[in-house]
Amino acid sequence: MHLTVNHVTQFKFAEAATHSIQYIRMTPRADLCQRVRQWDITATGRLTPWTDGFDNHAHVATFDGEHDEVRVTVTGEITTSDTNGILPMDDGLPADIFLTPTDYTEADDAIRKFAKPVAKVLASEGALSAGHMLMAAVAEAVQYQSGKTTVETNAAEALAAGKGVCQDQAHLFIAAARHLGLPTRYVSGYLAAGQGNDSHLASHAWAETLVEGLGWVSFDPANNQCATDAYIRLALGLDYGTACPIRGLRSGGGLEEMDVNLRIEEQ
Repeated sequence: MHLTVNHVTQFKFAEAATHSIQYIRMTPRADLCQRVRQWDITATGRLTPWTDGFDNHAHVATFDGEHDEVRVTVTGEITTSDTNGILPMDDGLPADIFLTPTDYTEADDAIRKFAKPVAKVLASEGALSAGHMLMAAVAEAVQYQSGKTTVETNAAEALAAGKGVCQDQAHLFIAAARHLGLPTRYVSGYLAAGQGNDSHLASHAWAETLVEGLGWVSFDPANNQCATDAYIRLALGLDYGTACPIRGLRSGGGLEEMDVNLRIEEQ
């Protein structure tokens, strides 16, 4: 697919802030499944590019002086390919890093119990079959519904609630997979409109598990499918905290409202 992206994120503050910083991971890397044709990020503050510990192409936007809004605009063109959801292990990071539990992905007793049936499939049929079984199990255990969780909700809380968004479903998949000894990473990105469940298009999150002999295999519990050419990979990490598209800190400003306008079109 040849896709164009126009993504505007605006934060409005009830009072003037004196200083704010936004950490932005919204630039896709070139890999086997995507070729970046043009990409541009602008912000109302000072923008500095950097590369984080997971080799994500990132920016830091700094806003000095009194301001009551922050705006970040992303425009780009990208060509994607369907690789059956598989990427080779070529990122240079040791796979064992993605066995590390985090506050978002710590497996509690309920998650360990949830993963038991998958463990049997892992032992008898291997990681690929186990991943597909786990993806379907997560989709059933945590029904997609916005407004039931927050960006701070962890995998255990999402499982207990039985409802959540793609971030929560990805965290539960990751928590269970890592508990079973499968290196698994969090991926943030986009899903082109009309290619998945209409309730959670556009900004998206899913997981990738290392399968011996294949590479990194994508699993998207929100749509119960592997990634296709409708997916754009922006950043990867251990969890939402290390791969979220945009996250910030500020001094002052009072209450905050966020407005997002995102358009993804196939050319």
